Amino acid sequence: MQERQHDALIELALHSQPFESHKALWATLDVGYFMRHDAVEIAWHTRKLSRYVGGKDPIVRVRRSPVGEGLQVLVYTPDQEDLFARICGYFDHCGFSIQDARIHTTQNGYALDTFQVISTNLTEHYRELISMIETELARVIAKAGPLPAPSRGRVSRRVKSFPITPRVSLKPDEKAQRWLLNISASDRIGLLYSVARVLARHKIDLNLAKINTLGERVEDTFLIQGAALQHNRDQIEIETELLEALA
Repeated sequence: MQERQHDALIELALHSQPFESHKALWATLDVGYFMRHDAVEIAWHTRKLSRYVGGKDPIVRVRRSPVGEGLQVLVYTPDQEDLFARICGYFDHCGFSIQDARIHTTQNGYALDTFQVISTNLTEHYRELISMIETELARVIAKAGPLPAPSRGRVSRRVKSFPITPRVSLKPDEKAQRWLLNISASDRIGLLYSVARVLARHKIDLNLAKINTLGERVEDTFLIQGAALQHNRDQIEIETELLEALA
């Protein structure tokens, strides 16, 4: 971890970041954060968020993805109920497909989430698109309110010809306090939002998310917790609703 922090500090110096400006943000981050992000990402987060630590307003920052196509979206906001579902709902509404999501909660109760998104509608006007997402997504998070209905994203011709049978696996950890949720299904826009809505409906908290898109197939893993997971009947209901959402 110390080596990664050292490399991140070098990145910050290359961007002429003020000396010790990282301290306020880094003081709220645990080992898990530094292990799950590389030095370049840590430096980007620090440059964009160091002046907003402890603020009340949602902060959204977007850049062209340094790896692969699409955009990388950073969200920093006081944690709130249904936040993950709300963010996924925005991307669903705009026609973005989420390729990766890194969910983190800081030690002072803020969500620090990073999403990799792509869209078939991406144009050369990246600057305007980035500005739109930064403004609109921050407004959606601040407004809260009921979650919108999911759109039914179109599937590719290949998926129609060779559909993947949806699978859901829900297993507890050693203390049965947190649960590992694995899903497998054919990919489509809005899929992750449909899953997030089910979790939100049952008041399930999301601790970690690993989104793995393999061509036309998704293999996603979530670390979750919530009172509903302690009851067999609720577990079955959640699994059933997830399978319906994936179909």
